[in-house]
Amino acid sequence: MDVSVTLWVLTIVGLAALIAVDFLIGRKPHDVSVKEAGIWTVVWIVLAGLFGLGLLFFAGGQPAGEFFAGFITEKSLSVDNLFVFVLIMAKFAVPSQYQQRVLLVGVLIALVLRAVFIAAGAAIIASFSWVFYIFGAFLIWTAWKLIQEARTEEAEEEYEENKLLKAAERRFGVADRYHGTKLWIQQNGKRVMTPMLVVMLAIGTTDVLFALDSIPAIFGLTQDPYIVFTANAFALMGLRQLYFLIGGLLKKLVHLSYGLSVILGFIGVKLILHALHESGVHVPEISIPVSLGVIGGVLIVTTITSLLASRRQAARAADENAPKDSVGT
Repeated sequence: MDVSVTLWVLTIVGLAALIAVDFLIGRKPHDVSVKEAGIWTVVWIVLAGLFGLGLLFFAGGQPAGEFFAGFITEKSLSVDNLFVFVLIMAKFAVPSQYQQRVLLVGVLIALVLRAVFIAAGAAIIASFSWVFYIFGAFLIWTAWKLIQEARTEEAEEEYEENKLLKAAERRFGVADRYHGTKLWIQQNGKRVMTPMLVVMLAIGTTDVLFALDSIPAIFGLTQDPYIVFTANAFALMGLRQLYFLIGGLLKKLVHLSYGLSVILGFIGVKLILHALHESGVHVPEISIPVSLGVIGGVLIVTTITSLLASRRQAARAADENAPKDSVGT
């Protein structure tokens, strides 16, 4: 797509306005109900759908298809982020009424950092087409790593702070308790961070690790920086509501890692085929409609099999815990 500077500015302003509305509506700390989370999840999905239809009308089927494929991929990969977000919330004992504020600011930090990743990725791709081989190999390796982790019975029980976060805590100090939504307070004559700021930084910086596979994945579906950015933006901005909507269902998605590994492996193969094609090798390329079908199909199958497996596990646990009939003598 030939995207003008004006369109970039209008898009960023529009996204900022949507974020501002979301912030103003949820500015008062409160416990988010399933109904509220459901409504806002639908709103963000509808907005993403309208944006995609706008691309279809003004730019054609190819950009629209790339956007929808990228959005669905980023959305599915972002669900994996929620597992870590749950661990972070538990690690820092975030009061339930403050969790939505933490997620909103944390996701904003993640969006800014991803924009930097996207700009760097676009510049690298524009200069070195062979980078597709590296991206493809990395995604296939990540897919294999996900499968290996899914097959192990040991689950990550605790969030470990990254080095950047630990350095910030040592440099500025951290208050011993939450002070509402304040980010900084004066303590013993010194300005220190509150746990609220620390957990926001934890959410935002942790997402960088997920961007290491999600950004190459979406570049495997489209090389247009505008589509890559907007697909990431819509996927991330609805992540906060999704956290409250399906937070309790995360443990039931027992096959999610397998589904994500298939998607990443598929896109990795697509990237390598594209790299070979760019090098002049006559190989088949995977079209966007096929990509959409594979990604959507994998997510549907993964969800169904996960729910069935969870139901069987629950039934088995109920049978094991059921009181045994006593046998008379």
